[in-house]
Amino acid sequence: MSNNVRPESMARIATPELANAFIDEQLDALRQQIGNKKALLALSGGVDSSVVAALLIRAIGKQLTCVHVNHGLLRKGEPEQVVEVFQNQMNANLVYVDAVERFLQKLENVSDPEQKRKVIGAEFIRVFEEEARKLDDVQFLAQGTIYPDILESGPVKAHHNVGGLPEDLNFELVEPLKFLFKDEVRVVGTALGLPDSMVYRQPFPGPGLGVRCLGAITRARLEALRESDAILREEFAANGLEGKVWQYFTVIPDFKSTGVRDGKRSYDWPVIIRAVNTKDAMTATVEDVPFALLQKITARITTEVPGVNRVLYDLTPKPTGTIEWE
Repeated sequence: MSNNVRPESMARIATPELANAFIDEQLDALRQQIGNKKALLALSGGVDSSVVAALLIRAIGKQLTCVHVNHGLLRKGEPEQVVEVFQNQMNANLVYVDAVERFLQKLENVSDPEQKRKVIGAEFIRVFEEEARKLDDVQFLAQGTIYPDILESGPVKAHHNVGGLPEDLNFELVEPLKFLFKDEVRVVGTALGLPDSMVYRQPFPGPGLGVRCLGAITRARLEALRESDAILREEFAANGLEGKVWQYFTVIPDFKSTGVRDGKRSYDWPVIIRAVNTKDAMTATVEDVPFALLQKITARITTEVPGVNRVLYDLTPKPTGTIEWE
C-alpha cells in the first residue's frame, strides 16, 4: 500500500476522544521522526497549518520555528491573531515577517488573475526561502497537507507554496494531518485548544484578498476591501449567520460609479457581497440573507468605509458563477 493512501482501518475522527487518541499517536510519531533535530513550518493562520503548528509545539517545543509571512492580503486581524495565539499563548518560536510593502510593489499594475496568483506564490517562496536560510541545522519541513490535497494534487500541498523551495535546502517532510479530511482537522484543532475563530475559519484562497480586489490591486481599494469584509463578518456573527453560511466575503471591482455623499456628487467603488452554501464546492447556492440585515450592512459599509458609495448582493449560484470572482 502506498504511504499516501489512508489506511482502511483508520476510524473517522468525529469525537474529542478519537481526536485525543490521534493527538497522542501523532506526538509519539513526531518525536520519533524528528528526534532532537529542528523543524520549520510556514504558518498562514489557516486551520491546517495552525493545527500542525499546535501539534508540533506540543511534540517538540522550541525545536520548531514557525514563519508567518504577512503579505498584506490577509483579512483584518488575522496576522495579529497568529501572533497572539502562537507566540503569546503557546510560547512558540515564531518569526513574523512584515512583507506587505514587498508584495504590494510586486503586484503593482498586475491585473490578470492568474498572473497575480503566480506573483504572490513566487514571492512567498522567496520570502520563506530567505527566512529558512537564516536558520541553522533545520532538517524538517512541516506542512499542513490533508488527505484531499493528496487526492487532488499529489503529495505536496501546492497551495502552501512551499513545494517550490530550492532542492539544496533538502528538507524532509513532516505531514501529520495527511490522512485527515477537513472536518477531522477541525475536531483535532479544537482538542488542541485552538480558538474557534481559527479552527472554523472560512475557506480562504491562497492569494488571499488579492483575488477579491479585482484587477490591479491598489492600496486604497485593498484597505476598503479589508474593512468591508470585516463589517460583513461582524454583522453575520451578530445575526446568527456565522457557521450557518458556508462562505461569505466582499469583493471590490476595479471601476467606480457616480453617487451622492454629503449633498455632493461622489465617484467611488461598489462593494459586492458574496454569501454561498455548498457541500463540495462543485456547486453552490446563494444564502437568502434577510433584507433588513442587508440594509444594515449597506449602511455600515457606505458610512464607515472610505471610497465606497454602493453595495451590491451577488445572486448568482454556481454554476453559472464560481464562488470566488477571480
